[in-house]
Amino acid sequence: MKALAYEKAHPLDAFAITLAEVAEPRLRDGDLLVEVRAIGINPGEAAIRQTRSAEPGGQVVLGWEFAGVVAAAGPAATGFAVGDRVMGTGDVTRDGSWAERVAVDHRVVAKIPDRLAFTDAASLPIGVLTAWESLFRDQDELPRGVGRVLVIGGAGGVGSMATQLLKATTPAFVISTASRPESRKWATAMGADLVVDHRGDLAGQLRTAGIDHVDLVFSTTGTSGHLEAIVEVLRPFGHLATSDLSGPFDPGAFTGKSLSLHSEMVFSKIVAGRDAGSQGRILARAADGVAAGRLRPIVTTTLEGLTAETMRTAHTLAESGRTIGKTVIRVTG
Repeated sequence: MKALAYEKAHPLDAFAITLAEVAEPRLRDGDLLVEVRAIGINPGEAAIRQTRSAEPGGQVVLGWEFAGVVAAAGPAATGFAVGDRVMGTGDVTRDGSWAERVAVDHRVVAKIPDRLAFTDAASLPIGVLTAWESLFRDQDELPRGVGRVLVIGGAGGVGSMATQLLKATTPAFVISTASRPESRKWATAMGADLVVDHRGDLAGQLRTAGIDHVDLVFSTTGTSGHLEAIVEVLRPFGHLATSDLSGPFDPGAFTGKSLSLHSEMVFSKIVAGRDAGSQGRILARAADGVAAGRLRPIVTTTLEGLTAETMRTAHTLAESGRTIGKTVIRVTG
């Protein structure tokens, strides 16, 4: 089958992903074989392209956000049938979905309604799961006493879904950060009660709005650079959740306020073998939420075709740091 693949880690200006012939996926007992119809693009995949090389003689196939149709199922893949329309993520240790077909553990897949376009469905899984687990942890609810939540990077894919999930499932007051007129407009459309500029004085902007503190900060981007401001706006015994814990980071900054830190990596459950089925259930709830109008897909850019050219365009957008919502590639042919 055809897949977008590469051999050696490389920067964007030496882009080396090509459309190649690769072996058909090998199904495990709990796997689904999915014909891929659309794929969502994430900054994390661009980062992996820069750092991960294939084993000698092999190729790397990235992509862990997709929508498509079930073509086959392993004997332990219960709850699905051939022909089901689905969306899902995958396992970062296995080949991904930048291919005509992908083998994926059925526990991280959910059915989607017939009226939900594949491109719209492919915009949801990574954002939904990252936001859900960051905000609600493994308890499916906000920590006790959390009423005000600040989402840093509110116009990105994860931030967009975090705001929507908070407004759809909790009474929280949601503050989103955005720095440009178009991203501020998008964050408001996602449901933010207040939008502030992360390039400015966060605490000062909140005080101007009559807010002296927040209970939880969910930081999706630039966490290390925002750490001082995050600590300043959080109340004592407040919470920081982040999917962007990289670079220099001083946990000692938290001790003065007895803050809690929750780091999030969306593949931790499937890789560590811990209740991966909860992710399929979260995705199913999200699909129901979209069908009921409580949540909306976040596609802002749709590219056509499983080609090296469209993937290079997608990576250029991902590495720009200025994307709003989600870039999706519609797989054709």
